[in-house]
Amino acid sequence: MPIDLEKLQSDADRLVAAALKAGADKCDVVVSNGYSSGISVREGKVENTGRSEGDGFSLRVFAGKRVATVATNQPADLQMLAERAVAMARVSPEDPYQDLADPDQLARSWPDLDLVDPLEPDPASFRETALEAEAAGLAVDGVMKSMGASAGAYNTGFVLAASNGFSGNFARTGHSVSASFVAGEGEAMERDYDFSSAVHLADLRPPAEVGRTAGERTARRVNPRKVSSGAFPVLLDRRLSGGLLGAMLGAINGSSIARKTSFLRDRMGRQIASAAITVTDDPLRMRGLGSRPFDGEGLACEKMVLVDGGVLQAWLLDGATARELGLESNARASRGGSGTAPSSTNAWIAPGERTIAETAREIGTGFYCTETIGHGINMVTGDYSKGASGYWIENGEIAYPVAEITIAGNLKDMFLALTPLSDLEFRGAVNAPSLLIDTMAIGGK
Repeated sequence: MPIDLEKLQSDADRLVAAALKAGADKCDVVVSNGYSSGISVREGKVENTGRSEGDGFSLRVFAGKRVATVATNQPADLQMLAERAVAMARVSPEDPYQDLADPDQLARSWPDLDLVDPLEPDPASFRETALEAEAAGLAVDGVMKSMGASAGAYNTGFVLAASNGFSGNFARTGHSVSASFVAGEGEAMERDYDFSSAVHLADLRPPAEVGRTAGERTARRVNPRKVSSGAFPVLLDRRLSGGLLGAMLGAINGSSIARKTSFLRDRMGRQIASAAITVTDDPLRMRGLGSRPFDGEGLACEKMVLVDGGVLQAWLLDGATARELGLESNARASRGGSGTAPSSTNAWIAPGERTIAETAREIGTGFYCTETIGHGINMVTGDYSKGASGYWIENGEIAYPVAEITIAGNLKDMFLALTPLSDLEFRGAVNAPSLLIDTMAIGGK
């Protein structure tokens, strides 16, 4: 059923009034509501079904420079919740940077970003979608068995109201399908996957395509070899390159800059990536999985170029980190149960011109990485080391699968050695084409 945004807005406005009545100097409230449902199948049988519903109330109150946030699923008494929050704020330590946005900064209108699919999802169709994806993967030669396929949808509503005069809301829907398979036997078993997610069902990739792609990826990974250690070009598949962009976004997040925990903390206005790299963040992208018409503090959102020709142009800032750094917020506040924090919205690296095949021919010998293992990134120093698997490039061709190797380097050097390929697709909130890194250390046999 559609989210009742009018009721959520009324609840938020009443909680603001309750907080001010309880003695708060300022306050803001986030009220959310949503539901999700889905199904997973395995070997042609339903393995699991689920549906969840939830409400969320997050109240942030200010007593002078002291601030406290309380969150609950469903308050039985709004006034009691407000009084508890004010009492907590009065005994909290002062925070000179937390505050509400000035009224003249607030969004007064915002665009319709087409974030709600008008077609209500039919839970009965999830089973057929998941089964179709699984059947397509199992039909691929070499695939031995399914690790499962799933399909689902969600619908959420978000309301922000504050004592500075802001009051706004929006809703979002989403659909997804995924599949994973196994090929090979015994210790030689390999697995891989594919997925698709979209705001509108019409934009979701066909389930048979998702399943077939997952199966083909799995079958290609059978009988991997080990390679000798050395320094080689590394080509990151686009499924991984978004993670590399995510590391860059984390390093230019205002919270990391203010805490001095980023290896890019002193690089504003300087070259942090190759001249081929341009990073854009656009909260107003139509039907974007990270789109939002206003940020978590009620500021109007705008498209920004974060990195232009490799040169760092901006940090990701909310109000608190901007004040701490002596800057102005650029409307990148996200709001959770514990308050606000900066985040990107729809971020991507602009594509280049070469395909994977063209790049393989150019480098001659190297590693095409399709999976990494572990969380080996030190955001303070930029050191990077992960387990990896994928395919060896030999004589300009993708020759054979490889596994049980490591790739290592430093993100400062890796960013400066990036070349984007032509295969950018928007499959999430952080997207990048496949990326060539000129040289990385590869640990093998």
